[in-house]
Amino acid sequence: MLKKIIVASLALAAVPAMAQQQPGVFPDKIVLGQAAVFSGPAAQLGTQMRNGIKSYFDYINEKGGVHGRKLELLSEDDGYDPAKAPGASQKLIDQKVFALLGYVGTPTGVAHLKVTTATKVPLVGMFTGAEVLREPMNRYVFHVRASYYDETDKIVEQVVSTGGKKIAVFYQDDAYGEAGRKGTEMALGKRGMKIHSNGTVERNTLKVEDAVKSINASEPDAIVMVGAYAACAEFIKQMRSGGSGATFYNVSFVGSKALADALGANGSGVAISQVVPFPWGTAVPVVKEYQALATKSGFNDYNFSAMEGFLTAKVMVEALRRAGKNPTREGLVDALERMQDVDLGGFYVSYSPKNHAGSKFVDLTIIGRNGKFLR
Repeated sequence: MLKKIIVASLALAAVPAMAQQQPGVFPDKIVLGQAAVFSGPAAQLGTQMRNGIKSYFDYINEKGGVHGRKLELLSEDDGYDPAKAPGASQKLIDQKVFALLGYVGTPTGVAHLKVTTATKVPLVGMFTGAEVLREPMNRYVFHVRASYYDETDKIVEQVVSTGGKKIAVFYQDDAYGEAGRKGTEMALGKRGMKIHSNGTVERNTLKVEDAVKSINASEPDAIVMVGAYAACAEFIKQMRSGGSGATFYNVSFVGSKALADALGANGSGVAISQVVPFPWGTAVPVVKEYQALATKSGFNDYNFSAMEGFLTAKVMVEALRRAGKNPTREGLVDALERMQDVDLGGFYVSYSPKNHAGSKFVDLTIIGRNGKFLR
């Protein structure tokens, strides 16, 4: 009898201990982490991504959370600097977050994964479309957006369909820029064409003079741009002041609203590929939901980056629901891999044990007069 009592007592004592073993999961909350850029010339990308996440989390928390647990978001600034990235992720992991979401950038993303994958912490929704973060597939990384290959193919298709033949590339001199440059090269190759000319800019700088000189001299019809908003805005301004008549196309990572604001009067006619629905529309249900909840949370400045954060948050919440009342990190991964053709409100994501790409949605937009976007 005494032996049975001791065994029962040990079993009961083990219950709270086991419950505490899963980092970031508490009786009343789940703690999630985001390491992204919140300072420097690309700060708006991380800030708006976080605003979109918080808009949806605020709504979910007001409704009682997920399985009775509210969602708490911890954010760390990586400065869009690969040297700082691992430390930012490690700090979140040391703070016992359950999972990660809303990361921003390719070069930083590569550095972050060295930490997050080694510790097997799930990461949902990276604000980057680079293949280096997609192939080979990583069990612990789930993408919500289309790839840069998808985006650059759409851009090249548009340029060629309107008669453009000489296509140049202006790109950030790192893994992000190279992903866009290679995507453009592949898209042109499919059509029997080659990159007409190219120029680069160093990350977190506005040193575009050399790129302007070399590309402008080649007199391109169109320029595919793969950089952050501050450098791209400076490049466009200098190209136009130098007499260029080229059409400018940016991939989505540029930060559309921030680019339009930085360009001011120089923004009219600049095109940007998008991987999320038009955030000022009314036809797509998830956009109407985003607008209402963003306004309620005090984020009235609708934009594509926040829209992407909002969708990322919806994916995370749906996965947490499917992971059950006692979620584990491995259980979250399994739940995500069972999310096939999930409708987030007119925007669909699909995952499987062999595919973590999520979406191939790409749209094209143009900055109109007064910085307003047109489809």
